[in-house]
Amino acid sequence: MKEIRGDAKTIRQLLGGAKYAIDYYQREYKWETKQVQELLDDLSGKFRDDYDSSHDRSEVEKYGHYFLGSIIISDKDGQKFIIDGQQRLTTLTLLLIFLHNLQKDRPDEVKVSELIFSEKFSRRSFNIDVEERTACMEALFTGASFDDAGKSDSVRNIIGRYADIGALFPDELRGPALPYFIDWLIENVHLVEITAYSDEDAYLIFETMNDRGLSLSPTELLKGYLLANITDDARRIAANKSWKDRISALLDLGKDEDADCLKAWLRSQYANSIRERKRNAKPQDFDKIGTEFHRWVRENDSAIGLKKSPDFATFIERNFDFYARQYERLRKASETLTPGLEVVFYNARNNFTLQYPLLLAPMLPGESDADIRRKIQLIGSYIDILITRRIWNGKAIDYSTMQYAMFLVMRDLRAKSAPEISEMLTTRLAGEQETFATNDNFRLHGMNGRQIHHILARMTEFVELKSGMNSRYAEYIVRSGKNGFEVEHIWANHADRFEDEFKAAADFDEYRNRIGGLLLLPKSFNASYGDDSYEEKLPHYNTQNLLARSLHDLAYSHNPGFLRFIEQSGLPFVPHGQFKKADLDNRQALYRAIAEAIWNTKRLAITA
Repeated sequence: MKEIRGDAKTIRQLLGGAKYAIDYYQREYKWETKQVQELLDDLSGKFRDDYDSSHDRSEVEKYGHYFLGSIIISDKDGQKFIIDGQQRLTTLTLLLIFLHNLQKDRPDEVKVSELIFSEKFSRRSFNIDVEERTACMEALFTGASFDDAGKSDSVRNIIGRYADIGALFPDELRGPALPYFIDWLIENVHLVEITAYSDEDAYLIFETMNDRGLSLSPTELLKGYLLANITDDARRIAANKSWKDRISALLDLGKDEDADCLKAWLRSQYANSIRERKRNAKPQDFDKIGTEFHRWVRENDSAIGLKKSPDFATFIERNFDFYARQYERLRKASETLTPGLEVVFYNARNNFTLQYPLLLAPMLPGESDADIRRKIQLIGSYIDILITRRIWNGKAIDYSTMQYAMFLVMRDLRAKSAPEISEMLTTRLAGEQETFATNDNFRLHGMNGRQIHHILARMTEFVELKSGMNSRYAEYIVRSGKNGFEVEHIWANHADRFEDEFKAAADFDEYRNRIGGLLLLPKSFNASYGDDSYEEKLPHYNTQNLLARSLHDLAYSHNPGFLRFIEQSGLPFVPHGQFKKADLDNRQALYRAIAEAIWNTKRLAITA
């Protein structure tokens, strides 16, 4: 084996002026939303441990450090090839691009562009140097539109994960804390770069570091502890089989689903405390379960009823079996629209993973499936209403922002009946500051495109279902590919056409992006007609979904289902032969009324 080097580096040292290639046989970027969320939660959580708004930025140098693991590099005649670590390096690059764009026009900008690319003869060359990704990365950096139809899985995942970063980046870090966070990220977050000078040596290191041998996962450690405390041989054998069956079913859902299930279950039933939201606060039940649930159970066995051998057997055969099955049901409903559980799917589209412990919290082994489903519907509807109101008002819904409040709700939901849940959650929503009426100017901006898309899909589906049509929601939420839908501006991007109503282009742009000026239409429509005037586009709108058709007067002729819906709902639908500022105002009011009809607290009422 030739020389091997291991160097601890900050992100600045690792990416500044560096260039990494990836061999053709391992070029796929595969991270999903879950991994991005975990990375952001870990980074933001560690940063918050030390951040104080009264600090000078020079104090960041004294903040705690964070280790992101190691990467393995094969150095071939001075060219660096990534053998292990491209998922993290690609995601870090996406995060840096996001932070670069988030800082635009700020006086306290922290320059990060040299960590994203190098520039020669006015051409950018990105630090992760893969030719098929260049156009995509360039579009993300410059804010240009990019069509990922027909592109590789890696490119589509890059687009998706960049959108995730925009949606999940904590709101509290976007303001005055932002330059502090960026300083900390590039100076206090470390990786170890292990460099070998042949592929053979590099892969030998990779295999050695990933050879787990007899090391056990937290799930396996918990299993061993529980089974060891069952003294009856027959019950231990039965409990072992029950555990294996449930774990196998969970792993069929995806990698790490066994651990995610255990965390959701233990938090939902047993976590009584959570880390206070202040500097130097110590982790509590909720936090410890998230990082070391096997150890937490062992240290809290008596408190959660594990005292004698039968308790441990029941914990597996009755409790874990029940909650694992319910978690499995919820995860499947989050991936596939399931009659009666649609709300679980809706919440998953907003990346709201906190819904799982909330939904599990009031469930009790032995209660009827009808009661369980009713509880899911009530709590799922509460989450749906709460987060949509927050989105409408520009409030963050990321994990870090929501976890404390949702922990309190989760704790209060335990063992509650459906009527009790209904009363409790209705009261909570009534006490929330954000409603649809508190923001008349809800609009599209650089960070909420996915959320706007989903809201328009829900609105369009609602109007069509209430008018007696079949649901096409599953079509509307598709964003990529040739059959994808995208947000269409009713006004083309031509401020000069509206000089009589807007003196400044910025005022036109703000109005143009209001939700009342938006539709959800096939990508092909925007490509064909997006630049046309409203009058030119209007006949084509009449061939699209009913929300788009409602702009045209023909939608109100020979359409009894739609007319009946308008009469019964009282929603202010009217056709628009032209679309001026006043028309957009009317449409904005209509969309708000539709939102209030969909995300209405009446969904939490218990009906006989």
